[in-house]
Amino acid sequence: MREKGRAQSKAGTVCVSVVIPTRNRPKLVLSAIESVLVQDFGSFEVIVVVDGEDQETSEVLRDIGDARVRVIELAACVGGAEARNVGVRAACGEWIAFLDDDDEWLRHKLSRQITSARRNRAAWPVISSRMIVKSEKRDLVRPLRRYEAKRPASEYLFCRKSSGDGPFALQTSTLMMRRELMLAVPFRKGLRRHQDWDWVLRAECVAGVEFDVIEEPLAVYCAEDGRAQAGRSEDWAFSMAWGSEMRRHFSGKAYSWFLATECMTRAVKSRAGLRVYAEILRRFVTDGQASPGSAAVMAAFLGLPLRMRERVRGFAKRMKRNEARLMAGMGFENARQ
Repeated sequence: MREKGRAQSKAGTVCVSVVIPTRNRPKLVLSAIESVLVQDFGSFEVIVVVDGEDQETSEVLRDIGDARVRVIELAACVGGAEARNVGVRAACGEWIAFLDDDDEWLRHKLSRQITSARRNRAAWPVISSRMIVKSEKRDLVRPLRRYEAKRPASEYLFCRKSSGDGPFALQTSTLMMRRELMLAVPFRKGLRRHQDWDWVLRAECVAGVEFDVIEEPLAVYCAEDGRAQAGRSEDWAFSMAWGSEMRRHFSGKAYSWFLATECMTRAVKSRAGLRVYAEILRRFVTDGQASPGSAAVMAAFLGLPLRMRERVRGFAKRMKRNEARLMAGMGFENARQ
């Protein structure tokens, strides 16, 4: 591992360390870095972790004439999760903010989040925000749903309010937290997808962690057609295995939404077959807590006719009513609220 920088930062001299992992995206990472360097908050350093041998990116980064930028070149590829961990361990700031190399920040991102963090009384605040999802066709502010502090984080991640909503809650490029928290709860090495969700669900279990989502969009998620992104993979088996492993971190409602939006969608797109569809549907009904919304999404991706979709919705509603009656009869009226 080689570190290059025109001026080495020292602990206590910067407030925020911005960690950007990158590989084979020299033009994109330059745009990401530029969006940090123009922030209206001044006390930060940028740590770019080049994930394995990448001569073109290394050469481009050498031409950056800003002492706030430090470059760490890894001898071998370790994956985005571990590359972020490397950046955290090398960081000097009290706070860590992450930025993916194909995303960008709005100019006041750090100042808004630092203000929010300093007002937060939790021991370990995790500050996020909405984001602008940018494509060739149009720009959209997502997610549409609002964060509710008393509800499980899994429900904010996966339970959507409408068909126009999406999976853009607590995305990596919006996250900022104390460095000590990241050292205690690092990204899981070797996880090729769902890295941000995995971290959020594990961090939620730490005493003193409190999420705070700024309603204003502060990051730009670039989703141009044709760009290869790990999150767009159609590997349904990986998603289902990860969800099963992390099941204890999901509410029942969130787990059903996850199976519908992340597993069934990938299974259908990859034409996995009826046995796979049936297994996902079984888990959706027996291991989760189906809602009218998640049932409608599941039915839509299965390509069921309208009459069958209505039956699925009705089934989900009956399940919910029956569960409520059962819980009330046992004296647990508020158990799932």
